Amino acid sequence: MLISIHPKDPQPRLIKQVADSLRNGGIIVYPTDTIYGLGCDIFQTKAIERIAWIKQIDPKKAQFSFVCANLSHLSDFAKQLSNSTFRTMKEYLPGPYTFILEASKQVPKILHSKKATVGIRVPDNKITMALIEELGHPILSTTLPGELVEDYTDPEIIHDKYQNVVDIVVEGGIGGMVPSTVIDATGEELVLVRQGLGEWEE
Repeated sequence: MLISIHPKDPQPRLIKQVADSLRNGGIIVYPTDTIYGLGCDIFQTKAIERIAWIKQIDPKKAQFSFVCANLSHLSDFAKQLSNSTFRTMKEYLPGPYTFILEASKQVPKILHSKKATVGIRVPDNKITMALIEELGHPILSTTLPGELVEDYTDPEIIHDKYQNVVDIVVEGGIGGMVPSTVIDATGEELVLVRQGLGEWEE
C-alpha cells in the first residue's frame, strides 16, 4: 500500500494508520532526512526477521539503527554516556547522523551481536518524528537494498519493487541519495566511520 503523507504537515489520521501497522508487526518504507529507510517496530521480532530476510542478512550481523524522536530514549537502549558524548549528540541531532553506542540490556535479544552496539538516529524529518511519537518508541531501521538511485529515492518505484514484501510505503517526496554520517561513540574519542550527508570534523 502506498500512503502519501505531507512532508511539512503530516496528516495525523495517516500517521496513526502507519503506526498501527507497525504495532501489528508491519514493515514500512519511509522517508528520513537522508535516504528512504526500511523500518519496523523494535519490539516486533517477526518483523525484524522479515526485514533481515528482505535484505538477506542475519539479524545479529545487520546494521540496524534505532530511529528516535529525541534523546530521551537513550538511557533505554544505550549504556551510560560521557557528558561530552551526550553534548555532541545534542548539538548534531536531529540531523543526518548515526551515533554507534554500547547497547544496554533492553535492546531486543534478536539484535544482540558480539559487538553489543546500537546505532542511534534522530532524523530531521517531520513524518518520521510524527510516526515515532504516535508509536511511542523508536523504529528499527535499515537502508533499502538497491542498485540504482531510483531504487531508494523514488517512493513510487520503491512501491512497485517492494509492495509484495512490505506493508506500507510512505510517500513523502523524493528521497536523498546520500546516507547518514556514522560516528562511533563507544570509545573515549568519537571516530568517523562513514562520511555521509552530515558534515563532521574530528
